[in-house]
Amino acid sequence: MGRTNSRDQELRTRAEAVIPGGMYGHQATGLLPDDYPQFFERGEGAHIWDVDGRRYLDLMCAYGPNLFGYANPQIDAAFVRQLGLGDTLTGPTALMVELAEAFVAMVSHADWAMFCKNGTDATTMALTTARAHTRRKIVVRAKGAYHGAAPWCVPRPTGTIDTDRAHQIFYDYNEVASLEAAVAQAGDDLACVFAAPFKHDAFIDQAEPDPAYARRARELCDATGALLVVDDVRAGLRLARDCSWSRIGVQPDLSTWGKCIANGHGLSALLGNDKARKAAASIFVTGSFWYQAAPMAAALETLGLVRDTDYLERITALGERLRSGLDERASAAGFSLRQTGPVTMPLFLFDDDPDLRKGFCFSSEMLDRGVYVHPWHNMFLCAAMTDADIEAFLDAAEGALGALKRQSPTLQPVPKLAFLTAGGTR
Repeated sequence: MGRTNSRDQELRTRAEAVIPGGMYGHQATGLLPDDYPQFFERGEGAHIWDVDGRRYLDLMCAYGPNLFGYANPQIDAAFVRQLGLGDTLTGPTALMVELAEAFVAMVSHADWAMFCKNGTDATTMALTTARAHTRRKIVVRAKGAYHGAAPWCVPRPTGTIDTDRAHQIFYDYNEVASLEAAVAQAGDDLACVFAAPFKHDAFIDQAEPDPAYARRARELCDATGALLVVDDVRAGLRLARDCSWSRIGVQPDLSTWGKCIANGHGLSALLGNDKARKAAASIFVTGSFWYQAAPMAAALETLGLVRDTDYLERITALGERLRSGLDERASAAGFSLRQTGPVTMPLFLFDDDPDLRKGFCFSSEMLDRGVYVHPWHNMFLCAAMTDADIEAFLDAAEGALGALKRQSPTLQPVPKLAFLTAGGTR
């Protein structure tokens, strides 16, 4: 798909002059196929349109925030109504209390809630609360897990210093012995254990949490007085209507939320139990826009839909249909394609594809057929998707796999991903 003389290319050129690197963070397309658009114009339901007018079924859902559809009428109407009354005011509105009550009613382990803007805000607040509660320093967390872009956890540490990332010990996700060794190494200075709801690292297969590992994390925190933190920013509300680890019967002390809790409006949250209440009240965390009322109005509508609709059952059924259909088409085309993680947050990786040349080709062919997928990051399903969307996805996949089969003998390495074979993914 050519981008020469496109509106997207024009904006990229202009951005390079006024934005460092042209774009930054996870919105930069530097690690995507070259034909992927950088700039978009609008979204509706399960679809997005780029600035050149091309329409895509969006399997990224804005990297997670779209749960009930772009421009959802019910949620956005609540946002706009509150915007007309007041948004960023000298103090919060009553909606803040109502939203905290709604979260406490919905999430089993939660006795209180605090609100912020980004997932990084919430995870950093969780770490600060744990250190205030225990008066200890060390955080134990899984190798390769993503918990945000603050200096203490950012995966690309350029510009940080050693002390920013001090007092951390790493373990292998789902490995009980590795977790136990990390906790033992922390000794009497363990503040908290951080855990992702499932293993959702980039570039590698996803994995559900082993219940034995999750239970052992809970036991170790209880034995040492440390706090257990489940970082549900990415997966919250796509796996359960409760904290994601409720599915395996393990309750954390703290959980972090973001992405889709206001269906794309800027809001995140830290939820906690009474054990951590005093510590949470003692820390100083704030932001001029953390108390905005309009996103809280959107979040209340979102949580109402979570409570009152069968959205989770529907997206799970759609995800199962997508997974089985893609397996059939990949097998028919002669490819071994691994689909890992929850069906509502799928990741596709080809066997015998260490530098992702097959994945990049497949993703580009899907884009050319009107479906936006990602070659190495987990994707997301949303409740605006339909059976017809899944059929469109599978039709596109059949064509893309056929094109990949024809091109496979001549595919070249992806230079921008050379680091994958030269020292790992971090």
